[in-house]
Amino acid sequence: MLLTISTTTRPATDLGFLLHKHPGRVQEFGQSFGVARVFYPEAAEERCTAALLLEVDAVRLVRSRGHSSPDFSLGQYVNDRPYAASSMLAVALADVFRTARAGHCASRPELAAGPIDLEVVVPALPCRGGAEVAHRLFEPLGWQVEARPVPLDEGFPEWGDSRYVRLTLRGAVRLADALNHLYVLLPVLDDAKHYWMASDEVDKLIRAGEGWLAAHPERAWITRRYLGRRTGLTRAAFARLAELGDDVEEDLEPPVEEEPAAETASLDVADAPGAGTPVSAAPVSAAPVSAAPVSAAPVVDAPVADVQVADVPTGDGQAGDGQAADVPVVDASLAQAPAAEAPPPAVGGAARPLNLVRRDAVVRALAEAGARSVIDLGCGSGQLLAELLARPEITRVTGVDVSARALALAARRLRLDRMPETRRGRLELFQGALTYTDARFAGYDAAVLMEVVEHVDPPRLPALERVVFGEARPGVVVVTTPNSEYNVRYEFLTGMRHPDHRFEWTRAEFSAWAEAVAREHGYQVAYRPVGEPDPEVGPPTQMGVFSRG
Repeated sequence: MLLTISTTTRPATDLGFLLHKHPGRVQEFGQSFGVARVFYPEAAEERCTAALLLEVDAVRLVRSRGHSSPDFSLGQYVNDRPYAASSMLAVALADVFRTARAGHCASRPELAAGPIDLEVVVPALPCRGGAEVAHRLFEPLGWQVEARPVPLDEGFPEWGDSRYVRLTLRGAVRLADALNHLYVLLPVLDDAKHYWMASDEVDKLIRAGEGWLAAHPERAWITRRYLGRRTGLTRAAFARLAELGDDVEEDLEPPVEEEPAAETASLDVADAPGAGTPVSAAPVSAAPVSAAPVSAAPVVDAPVADVQVADVPTGDGQAGDGQAADVPVVDASLAQAPAAEAPPPAVGGAARPLNLVRRDAVVRALAEAGARSVIDLGCGSGQLLAELLARPEITRVTGVDVSARALALAARRLRLDRMPETRRGRLELFQGALTYTDARFAGYDAAVLMEVVEHVDPPRLPALERVVFGEARPGVVVVTTPNSEYNVRYEFLTGMRHPDHRFEWTRAEFSAWAEAVAREHGYQVAYRPVGEPDPEVGPPTQMGVFSRG
């Protein structure tokens, strides 16, 4: 695999001083997976190019592969690791240009401290999510980006493009920053790490991201991918980044994407569950938290009640802490494809994220029903609550979740400690499980179950139905859930949209369930699409609005 760095800032041969590599020699550096070589294809006053060539030792790579890799007999031999830029190239770059990454150059200190004209070329870079993702990641850092898709076979253009791009970056950037951009973002674009990740991975990210990551518009998405979606690691990184910028931790933490990535703009959405904490937990008794500000609470260490699955949504996309921080990760290119993750939110007129479309649809349904008091059952970190509080006609807003951590995040997101008394008096948060009778659920005009029911074990669904429709009995119940028929539109999806989903319904299955619930408990139900309907498989999300007859 190859990476070249060129400059036209004269004298261009000073690039050798900045990189601490002599233009007149070929230098070799041993790596655990092969050999890295640095040489200069051109070195003139007008233009100088340094090349990093990494030769991967396929035999050594195979010997380091564990039996946990799927298709152990074949997958470790047939892969793109020797040819495509990956975390191995990033590690080699970090090792070979260690001093340059730190910005040290005793012989040219003024040059190392400022921007120079650079051109970086990576001929073969895996880019999960398409070339547009490369633009979103590098352009905010001051680069002009050219990401040209590599065809599967130039002799058969009808086969289309591969997942690889030829990446060219141009801009006036400090060399140390450029190297750190590449060190972090190459494995992010590849969405894979070839080595086992431990807790020091957070330190590596923070050091390499100093001066740019905290301000990057896609910082949360970058962090999750760089850390392999390891929940404990990402939370620690979010807390560290929050110390560097103005964002609080819960603003950095991104949604758990239930709508997988698609490589077309029409499907490029990040679907954060607006609610969805698993509700089959034992009943808990906790005092409402609306009366006491919790903005200073150590949210990272807050417990997640009764959640045992890694990245389980706790509503509005916050993830449960079910996975240990230091679980080893093998090279994802040789392992099973990771849980599908949407690319960063689209910009420049692309499709609106589905989680926002769904939230707006729920708010519209509540407005049409004339609801003045609303309880969000499975409120998570409070995105829907914030929208409801912004509407003065809704005089009472309550959020319920089984997760203590989710409620603490909601309190911080809503800034209870700085909320005006009039608004604060309209809000209540408390912990509860939706499969057990709770008198606090009653007395509301409307209840919302937004992306909740699919997280309930099917044998527990009758209990939820009894508690919500039979005992709480609000005038209106709004239920949203994924439309499983739409899953075929997600190119990389296998199975369900999220690992914690106990089931996903087709439109017919959702309709059958809704009709049975309405008939048993005296409601009428109307169905509405959420998201752009596909003529063959329907909308990505389906919504039922139950009205008590």
